[in-house]
Amino acid sequence: MIYPIVKYGALVLEQEAALVTVFDRELAQLVEDMFESMYAAHGVGLAAPQIGLPKQLAVIDVTNGEDPKARVVIANPQIISSAGKQREEEGCLSLPGYNADVTRPARVTLRAQDATGKEVTLTGDGLLARAFCHEIDHLRGRLFIACLSVLKRDMIRRKIRRQIKAGDW
Repeated sequence: MIYPIVKYGALVLEQEAALVTVFDRELAQLVEDMFESMYAAHGVGLAAPQIGLPKQLAVIDVTNGEDPKARVVIANPQIISSAGKQREEEGCLSLPGYNADVTRPARVTLRAQDATGKEVTLTGDGLLARAFCHEIDHLRGRLFIACLSVLKRDMIRRKIRRQIKAGDW
């Protein structure tokens, strides 16, 4: 099932998500649906709040489905270390059409649970590190525009308000 992506302005995107406590078939199906929804939207990551579910769950695949082994599921993630810096253009499925350069760590190690509840430690470099940070931000109620200067963030918010007023959002 492909879920619609929740856009900026929805309250669920601004709240900290609840911990995932039940790892069952229903969650496994949700994970598969999230991957399907992410691929349909041409994203490399998708957090449960982006489909309206306030759960600390995200899926990531920086290969856009080309390498099934690259699929990552993180539930209840915590960053345990980071190193270096990278500044790259970043976008978000919940802010379609808006991209900006964002500074993130170049390498990130996190501890999380997989779709079965097993604790895992994962390390990512480059785009994967960026995706880890971006999706964890979603689980904390934070969008990538929070990483921008106040001027740039306000400019994007004003444009979106105009789009909402015009019925284009």
